[in-house]
Amino acid sequence: MYIPKHYKENDIQEIKSFMLEHQFVTIITNDGDKPIATHIPINIHEKNGEIYVTGHLAKNNDQWRLLNKASNVLIIFQGPHAYISSTWYEKEDVPTWNYQSVHVYGDSRLLSESELIEDLTYLLNKYEGHRENGATWDNMSENTRKQINGIIGFEIEVKEIQAAYKLSQTRTEQDKNNIISKLKESGDHLDIAIAKIMNRE
Repeated sequence: MYIPKHYKENDIQEIKSFMLEHQFVTIITNDGDKPIATHIPINIHEKNGEIYVTGHLAKNNDQWRLLNKASNVLIIFQGPHAYISSTWYEKEDVPTWNYQSVHVYGDSRLLSESELIEDLTYLLNKYEGHRENGATWDNMSENTRKQINGIIGFEIEVKEIQAAYKLSQTRTEQDKNNIISKLKESGDHLDIAIAKIMNRE
């Protein structure tokens, strides 16, 4: 991904936090003819200082075949984004867009059935464990669990991370304050999210 130097994020702890906050991703592979993409929830794990991304695809989604011992699989983590009007600047300039995005490249493999069950258990506990009688793996009937036969699990070992945080870093302090104010006024949830992030910078 092209990242101008002003917008390149290098703090690995910040990037990890961003990834953990945005675990619905786009996974992209290439079948030799064209890029193939799937939008799915994933899990993030750290083992021996390395980052791994795990998840699953429907068996009817042929992309899983491209994740069997593949290299340079691309995972896109997308944060909030917002249109920035140039009328919010002190001096005339062009409009732009603020956003946060992390691209991760890695090597993939398919999970065994036992590994897939472990990953599903982790995923369900994350989103259902706090609910009364939540739909966790342990609470599901044997009949419901059989739906595991319709999915394929994968793991991607992260080899490269690229992070772009375009948050008006090149604007004056007055411009930035005005942009934040205008974004908050819009009432749009994405605008407000970007304003909060810019306020932290």
